[in-house]
Amino acid sequence: MKHRNLWVACGVGFVLLVIYLSVTPHPVDVPSWHGLKLGHVAAYGWLMLWFTEIFPRAGARIAIAAALLALGIGLEYVQDMVGRDFAYSDMRDDGIGIAFGWILALTPLGRILGRIDA
Repeated sequence: MKHRNLWVACGVGFVLLVIYLSVTPHPVDVPSWHGLKLGHVAAYGWLMLWFTEIFPRAGARIAIAAALLALGIGLEYVQDMVGRDFAYSDMRDDGIGIAFGWILALTPLGRILGRIDA
């Protein structure tokens, strides 16, 4: 990738946005579907898809998934400290999003940045 640093900077921006949305005292109302918070699934799915496009190797994907899961778990504990709701189900939803992003990365969607950057 010719613009890898740009794509990484955008990814860091997305991570910072997730952190902000997780700790802001005025949280966004996240829609649910059968107890699944779609905002969590979408956010972590997007992060997983984004970073696996930049770092496509299998070992990197495992590290990215682990880092994102650690981020989601850590943010739940931070939310508890700042007076927001702590929920194990949010951790589950983050994990579902990570798995969804990993699967999407195996499809043609997982090569969009490469096509743009070519």
